[in-house]
Amino acid sequence: MIESLKIAATAADDKKAQDLVALDISEIASFANYFLLCTGDSSRQMQAIADEVEKQLKANGIRPSHVEGYQNSEWILMDYIDLVVHIFSKTARAYYDLERLWRDGKKLDTSKLLQEKETKPTPRKTRKIR
Repeated sequence: MIESLKIAATAADDKKAQDLVALDISEIASFANYFLLCTGDSSRQMQAIADEVEKQLKANGIRPSHVEGYQNSEWILMDYIDLVVHIFSKTARAYYDLERLWRDGKKLDTSKLLQEKETKPTPRKTRKIR
C-alpha cells in the first residue's frame, strides 16, 4: 500500500472519521490507484478531516492537485493523483454509494493501514517535582 494512503487514513481516523474504506482501483481505473472513503457527522467535522488529511500529506511533501466541495461539505473530494480521498456526509455517502459503484475494486484492510498508529507508544506527560 502506498504511504500516502496510510497517512491519509491515519489523519482521517485522528479526526474521528467514521466508516473508513480503502479501495485499490488500480486494476479498473486509469486516473488513480486508491480511493479512501469516510464519513463525518457534520460539515465542521468533514472540514476538520479534510484539513488534517491535507496537513499530514503536505508535511510529507504531497499536495493535492484538486479539492472540491470543501465549502458545501456534503462531499469533499481531494485528488492526490494516485489517491482520491472522499469525505462524505452520511446522507451523501448513502446516496452516491461509491462502494457499490466501485465494487470491482479491491477492498483493503483499513486496520492494517492504521496499525502503525496504534503500535507507536504514547509519550507520557511528566511533572517536575521540586
